[in-house]
Amino acid sequence: MIQLPGGTCSDLCDANLKMTRRNLLRLGGSSILGLSLGQLLNLNARASESVPKGGPGWGKAKSVILCYLQGGPSHLDLWDPKENVPDKIKSPFSSIPTKIPGIHFTELLPRLAQVNDKFTTIRSMSYTPNGLFNHTAAIYQIMTGYTTDKVSPSGQLEPPSPKDFPNFGSNIIRLKPVSEPMLPLVMLPRPLQESNVVGKGGTAGFLGKAYDPYYLYPEGDDMDLAKMDRIRTDDLKLPQEVFALRLERRAQLRDLLNQAMPEIDKAVESYQLDEYYQRALSLVVSGKARTAFDLAQEPDATRDRYGRNTFGQSCLLARRLVEAGTRVVEVVWPKIANSDNHSWDVHVGLYARMKNQSAPMLDQGLSALFEDLDQRGILDETLVVAIGEFGRSPEKGVSTSGNSNSPDGRDHWPYCYTSVIGGAGIRRGYVHGRSDKTGSSPLEDPVHPMELLATIYHAFGIDPGTIVYNHLNQPRELVKAQAVTKLFA
Repeated sequence: MIQLPGGTCSDLCDANLKMTRRNLLRLGGSSILGLSLGQLLNLNARASESVPKGGPGWGKAKSVILCYLQGGPSHLDLWDPKENVPDKIKSPFSSIPTKIPGIHFTELLPRLAQVNDKFTTIRSMSYTPNGLFNHTAAIYQIMTGYTTDKVSPSGQLEPPSPKDFPNFGSNIIRLKPVSEPMLPLVMLPRPLQESNVVGKGGTAGFLGKAYDPYYLYPEGDDMDLAKMDRIRTDDLKLPQEVFALRLERRAQLRDLLNQAMPEIDKAVESYQLDEYYQRALSLVVSGKARTAFDLAQEPDATRDRYGRNTFGQSCLLARRLVEAGTRVVEVVWPKIANSDNHSWDVHVGLYARMKNQSAPMLDQGLSALFEDLDQRGILDETLVVAIGEFGRSPEKGVSTSGNSNSPDGRDHWPYCYTSVIGGAGIRRGYVHGRSDKTGSSPLEDPVHPMELLATIYHAFGIDPGTIVYNHLNQPRELVKAQAVTKLFA
């Protein structure tokens, strides 16, 4: 079989890898087609040039902050209130006007209603799930762009596996590596989780651990809203007895030893150990990441502006990280799904929980993030996305997923919900799509979660159809969807 490598290794589609011996051996048989190596490379270059790229928003993003509202927020009670509907559907919260004429949010989002001229609201998110639409399966889909058939009768998935599809952030930092001594991908302040399945969709999967996120999970349970004050980054700190110069000298000694062991170097060449070691060394010696994590450097007024709670301080930290050079920050809602209190999984107690706990944190933290990025002049190159794995059922008190619901609770609803996206060339003050009169399904311009992922890749100048090779060396697209370019200005 003949494979056409370009300037980089086609096995991994990685811009950092060089042509391997295997590639050259494959090319050695090309003479049977009467083509020289130069001709094959020329054909491959022309093929690359023919791949459709560009369009509105292409390559505008330098970084992305994903505010992942795990649990499934109720679109009807936040972004898309409905009037003149039966009481069993109508939100208990009043609707309020926003900066966009004719567009209303509920009273739970007064701050976001005053900054929605800075982002796009997508009111037509929609998908039909494969099998059970539990949290874990939906999380895996939005985080990786793929569904899985590993669903047990209880609705849970298998634990994370090296065979999993990569988290979208892992794909981004692999294809668009950072150029500064900074953590490329950070996930905080807790792992993706449903029941006892922890971290599914939050790893680099078959790309390997080198592309895993840096997991920043401060000590404390989900109800400890002050946990961000106890951030520890000991692994980014030099021991007191090791000076930076001494560590660099050790690195030089290691390089000398490597030069004396060419056979070993050759055997591990594909793992890029030198590159990863150098990245880690630069990160620790520079101290840049450690400084970025120090929220105490922010004025009290700024910290108060974001909200003195886990979500608000996580959004503030996300801003500090992208300013320092982090490519992808994933802020996971600080309360596990299938839960209570400020979880978005409102099968019971919707009114009190949303009014007093979850919505105020979202409203303050997310609005401050948009305002702060915009005022600092970095919203134009920072993509901000806020989305859950699905919405909630239009009708209260009914079961749509096998769960029981109180009369004021709403069940899972993937068929129509709302997300927010802004920055990096996204249209400001725009509402994309429209739901029907009960918020049950889109009336126009439906957007699949995979299309939203494709849009994120597009914003980074990455073709969503870029091929990666899984653990079985089988070719797979980053995501089987096209970017929604109508979202861009």
